[in-house]
Amino acid sequence: MTNFFQSLIDDYHSQIDRHNNRPFMEAAMAACSLVAIADGEISLSERIRVDQILETLDELKVFDPHEAVDLFNEFNQAILKAPKQGREKAMEALQSVADNPESARLLIRICVAISEAKEGKSLADQIEIVMLCSLLGVEPEHCGLYVDDAGGVLASADNSDTPAEN
Repeated sequence: MTNFFQSLIDDYHSQIDRHNNRPFMEAAMAACSLVAIADGEISLSERIRVDQILETLDELKVFDPHEAVDLFNEFNQAILKAPKQGREKAMEALQSVADNPESARLLIRICVAISEAKEGKSLADQIEIVMLCSLLGVEPEHCGLYVDDAGGVLASADNSDTPAEN
């Protein structure tokens, strides 16, 4: 009988964790989608990185990974189908954690991990992350990106995506 009650208590705690972490999961999948699709395509390595994030973060382990991946795919499809409306939908999901600095910083670290899944740095990904930093109130310097003081232009130590100057 004790095992039955313990099982009920464990199920209850699991449901509470899922309920409490749902906004973060939605924000994380929205952020992953925005960064993954920033350069126009979602690579296999970015999809694999999303899976790794779902398996690693305690806040996301309480969810069925398929549920989170489905949400990631929904954000991707919405952005590809109607970019403006799809991005707005993703940004709405991010707003749910914008008032929590710890969650906001974790989201940005997730974004950087997605961006680093591909070889070389993508300027489009970096711009997207800096924009998300602004939205969430996180300083870009804390995630390895910075804004050039002289021109206010995104800069990086390795901008392989930028065209060569003539």
